[in-house]
Amino acid sequence: MTNLSLLGGRAAAAGRRIPGSLVVSFVLIALCLVAIALTPFVSAGATAQNILDGLLPPGSPGHILGTDELGRDILLLTIAGTGSALVGPACIALGSMLIGILFGSLGAYHRGPLDFVIGRATDLLLALPVMLLAIVVAGIFGSGYWITVLLLVFLFSPSDVRIVRAGVLEQAPRPYVEAAQMLSLSRWRIMFRHILPNVLPLIITNLLLNIAIALVTLSSLSFLGLGVAPGAADWGRQISDGRSIMLDNPAAVIVPAILIIAVACSINLIGDWLGKVISQRSDR
Repeated sequence: MTNLSLLGGRAAAAGRRIPGSLVVSFVLIALCLVAIALTPFVSAGATAQNILDGLLPPGSPGHILGTDELGRDILLLTIAGTGSALVGPACIALGSMLIGILFGSLGAYHRGPLDFVIGRATDLLLALPVMLLAIVVAGIFGSGYWITVLLLVFLFSPSDVRIVRAGVLEQAPRPYVEAAQMLSLSRWRIMFRHILPNVLPLIITNLLLNIAIALVTLSSLSFLGLGVAPGAADWGRQISDGRSIMLDNPAAVIVPAILIIAVACSINLIGDWLGKVISQRSDR
């Protein structure tokens, strides 16, 4: 009996053990948060131009990753670009999820004509090509960073509406909802105090997934010249500006490209892990 208990304890400990890839993901996100905190202190030096130090290779004295054709330090430029690369996607994911929670919960709980209107509106928006529409709108109203962020909040919200709606539909017939209705609780209280916490694993997982997708989308728009101003510190803009000096200093392109991929994958892994942890705790 003792041996069985010991084996069971070891199995439980192994199940709670955090994978190495997840540890690396947390470390990378922590470093990104530190870089965002350092942005006000390094932004001036990152965008400072010195033509005499232009196109220095990686490992040059005072420039670990070298410089670009304008003499800007690649390392400082990458650190300063972390804020625009991550803050915008976080705002996009949070804003679109708030819209999704509101309209997804209303449509799934009330059903009827309201659900029909919300469903047809999300179908229409999901049929629109996100990148093409963002390029068109930015060309009409200007390519400001926060204009692009607001546009992507609007374009990301339909998928969140559908996901939250599906989660609420799955929870609505449960006995605890019927009990809350029998107690004559308000519909808003039932939706947001009782149903929504049980949809939380789905919401968190999709929220972090949207941050990863928004990071790639916003960086792609910056690469195309939309979103951030020319010469600004941003990972997508760095890739675009560094194409012409790829042979002189490949770090100008490779470093921000690797960071975009690595951070997007890390956020996705953390989102999946958090969703599983919250789901396991809610099942107990």
